[in-house]
Formats: sequence, structure tokens, C-alpha cells
Amino acid sequence: MTQKFQLQLRLVVMNFLQFAAWGAYLTSMGGYLAKTGHGDIIGWFYSVQGIVSIFMPALIGMIADRFIRAERMLGLCHLLAGGFMVAAGLYGVQAGPAYEPMTLFMLYSLSVAFYMPTLALSNSAAFTALQKAGMDTVKDFPPIRVFGTVGFICTMISVDLMGYQHTPVQFIISGAISLLLAFYAPTLPACPVKPKGEGASLAESLGLNAFKLFRNKRMAIFFIFSFLLGLQLQISNGFANGFISSFDRIAEFKDAYFASHANLLISLSQLSETCCILLIPFFMKRFGIKRVMLIAMGAWVLRFGLFGVGNPAIPGVLFFILSCIVYGVAFDFFNISGALFVNQNTDESIRSSAQGLFMLMTNGLGAFFGSLWAQAIVSHFVPNTPQAEEMPILTDDLAQQLMGGWQTTWFIFAAYALVVFILFWLIFKEKK
Repeated sequence: MTQKFQLQLRLVVMNFLQFAAWGAYLTSMGGYLAKTGHGDIIGWFYSVQGIVSIFMPALIGMIADRFIRAERMLGLCHLLAGGFMVAAGLYGVQAGPAYEPMTLFMLYSLSVAFYMPTLALSNSAAFTALQKAGMDTVKDFPPIRVFGTVGFICTMISVDLMGYQHTPVQFIISGAISLLLAFYAPTLPACPVKPKGEGASLAESLGLNAFKLFRNKRMAIFFIFSFLLGLQLQISNGFANGFISSFDRIAEFKDAYFASHANLLISLSQLSETCCILLIPFFMKRFGIKRVMLIAMGAWVLRFGLFGVGNPAIPGVLFFILSCIVYGVAFDFFNISGALFVNQNTDESIRSSAQGLFMLMTNGLGAFFGSLWAQAIVSHFVPNTPQAEEMPILTDDLAQQLMGGWQTTWFIFAAYALVVFILFWLIFKEKK
């Protein structure tokens, strides 16, 4: 076994664990909250990821640049993230359905605050190790990174098949994986800290010095639409599981397989995402950024609209499956193509800050406000129903209200995506 292959294998393990910890709860947490009568706070749980992404990665990144090697900081962050996540899960198990939402929220938020910076730290550790080994990051990193998505899918499916997707045990599984990575990460090749004065400033890490790009009309329009698209990123992660799982209380669908295995169905979205990454170079070269972004926006319209017309039984489940397939296009064509566009249209001196601004507009501000906006829509249109212990199968009237409320909600999200599509088509001008 060559040294390069050994290094690739070690980085594969790191990426697998990195995203397996996230996949254990990201798509099923909303279903757990809904099943335990707290569907009205799902948006707050998902908005935390957006708000901490605004400042925590920059702060942790600065420490890793100047004081603590990236692989050690990666381990430390996972130690804290895993500890708080296990604590959240143990609290949920001990308290049962009568848990105090604020206590769970605080433990979860502390975990997420230390987990989100590890997404950048794991990339830094991988890039540094590959470069030190004389390997090409552009060529050699993507095949390694794809195992992160594999890890995400594996824990999604495992949590579902083990019967934990609507229990706090999903948090314990996530935390345990983070703790495992906490002890594994420091064994990776060393990432030297930068000499004094060479580390990026806080403003640069946050992308604040890239705000001067708003003086350029074309770039300003692009970043504004990045924010508008970012509003959609966490909607299906937060509410799809609870929506699909709600069908198991409707007499017509209670025996439908996917009504009890929502995570298994949703995992098709991540499989599609893995495949669509490979299509981006062809589409970018063939069609350009505007058409690729329009394809992504159109895919978001279909993502939400197909949820609105589908159900877990045949043939309705085919609409759910199609929704999961187009998710790969919606997510990848927006995130990765957008990052490539920023890279191609900014000066080298400000490129890193511009990428930080792109992440701030999408996964930071966009995801934060989008989660709260989606929660408001769901809370308004989807009626509260008695808990399953009180009424396992809903009456026909309640079932009709529930299905109608969810359908209206998904159509509103689809209409929003369509408006963004039309505005981008009319306003954004691509260079010849």
C-alpha cells in the first residue's frame, strides 16, 4: 500500500465521520420535534445552523490559523460538539415526550456552534495533507469528499431502519460519531499555523472586505439572489420528514412503507446530490452561469411543487421520488456553481473574502431567515392535531385539513421559488 493511498484512505475516513455525524439528525430532527408536539419550533432549531455559521467558522478559523493546528482544532471542536450532542440526546431519552424544549435547544445549539466550524476545518486538514504529499487537490480531493456524502446517507438510513428517526437517540448517535472523530482527527498530518501577521483578519474571514463587490451592479445582483436562494436551503431538511411521517396517521396511507420510513425516502436526495456534482463542469462550460442558476431555481420549484402533489402510496410516491431526484440539481447547481462563479469573477486578493461573503449570504443569513420564514408558513397553514397517543388515526376532517394545509404550504414555497426564477431571468445579465 503506497503512502499516497494510505493518506487518501485516512482522509476518506475523516470525511465519512465528518458528515455521518450530521446525517444522523439533520433530516430527521424535524420529524422528532413534530412527533413530540413541538412542530412550532422546528424552524428555530434549524435557524441555529445559519446564525452560528455567520461568525463561529471565522473565529475558530482564526485560532487555527494562528495558535492551534487545524487537525487538533478539528478534534477539539468535535469533542465539544459531540459532548453537547450526546448530552442533548441523553436528556431527551431521560425526560421522554415531556422534555423541556428550551433545555434541549440550548444543548443542541452549543453542539451546532462547535460543529459548523468543522466543515471548513476538515477541508483545511485535507487540503494541507494532500499538498504536503505533492498531490493535486482539484483532482484528488473530490473523490475523497464524496465519501462524506456516503457517510451522511449511511447514518440517515441507519437511524431510520433502527427506528430512531423520531427519538432523541439520533442525537446520541451523532454525538458518538463526533467523539470518535475527536480522537481520530489529531492523528492526521500536521497543519502548521501561520507565522505572526500572516493569518487572515476577522473582517477577511467573515468576508466583510468583499462587501465592496456590491459596488459592481452585476455582482451585487448575484449576491442578493444568493440570499434569496439561501432562504430555501433548509426548508426540506427541516420539514420534509415531519410532513411525510404525518401520513402514517391517515387511514388511507397508514400502511404505506415510506410513511414510516421518511428518512429512507429522503436519502434519495443525497444520492442525487452525489451524482449531480459530476454534471456541473459540463453544464457550466456548455450553458454558462445564468442558465445553470436558472436550472437550479427551476429545480427548487419542482422540489417543493412535487411534495405538494405527492403522497407515500403508489402512485403518489413517484412524485416524492422525483422531488428527491431534482434536489441534487437544485442544491449542487446553486451552491457549487455559485462558488465557481465567485471564484471566476473576483480578483485573487479578495477571492477568499468573496467566498466568505457568498457563504454568509446563503448558509448564514439566508438559512437563518429562511428557517424562521418557513416555520411561520407551516405554523399558519398546517393545523395542530392531537398527539398520536390520544388519536393514532386522525378523523377524516382532521386528515383532510392536515393534507390541505401541507399542500398549501409546499405550493407557497414553490411559488416563491418561481418568483425568484423569473426575477433572476429578467434582472441578471451574463457577460458575453
